[in-house]
Amino acid sequence: MSLRLQKFLAAAGVGSRRGCEQLIQQGLIKVNGKVALVGTSVTSEDKVEYQNKIIKSRDVDLKVVMLNKPPGVLSSNAREKNLPIVFDYLPRSSNQREWISIGRLDINTSGLMLFTNDGVFANYCMHPSSSIDREYLVRAMGSFDQDKETKMKNGIEIDGVMHKFSDIVAGEKTGVNQWFSACLTSGKNKEVRKIFEAVGLTVSRLKRVRYGPIFLPATLAESKCRELTENEIISLKKYGQQS
Repeated sequence: MSLRLQKFLAAAGVGSRRGCEQLIQQGLIKVNGKVALVGTSVTSEDKVEYQNKIIKSRDVDLKVVMLNKPPGVLSSNAREKNLPIVFDYLPRSSNQREWISIGRLDINTSGLMLFTNDGVFANYCMHPSSSIDREYLVRAMGSFDQDKETKMKNGIEIDGVMHKFSDIVAGEKTGVNQWFSACLTSGKNKEVRKIFEAVGLTVSRLKRVRYGPIFLPATLAESKCRELTENEIISLKKYGQQS
């Protein structure tokens, strides 16, 4: 899998992503013996050099953890008003790098979150080119019809940014509310809520139930986590490559 050079360098511990981009602009990074340009992408097969040293991804065993995030928990490593954060629920080990979140959920959204100890893999999973879709279970209030479904799939411009679902399926109605299954391939801030609100529907519950081939198990209680198996990690890698 390819990765932008500045992301590769940052994940390898050379510096911040912005700092690494500046190193590239200054002509201090070589790829396969040639001075690299901003925008260059690299794979594990490429030879990356800085200060006459070959840069390699940090040598760690790739680990991925899934968490069933409860509502009311921040997807952040910064404390606000003594609110709990997702990292409070993850396993701790002095032998591992700090967990890196593969995307976020807003404070009122619950469900599946993934974390890894590998920055390159995290960037791969989140990058739009991987086209890894996310599925959400949505409860919303308001009327729904074919015209609104078409708009949600074709795209709605909100504050100058295009938002759309790759698929949406209407489900059971309960009083004034209706359930939906909605899928998208991007991870913009509060994107699901914004799309529903744009067509006059108010979201009252939102839960992520799938990230690519990884489903939230019914047996994983809120606030609990577990490591992905080797086969699950392989399936996530292949899913992005096939999308």
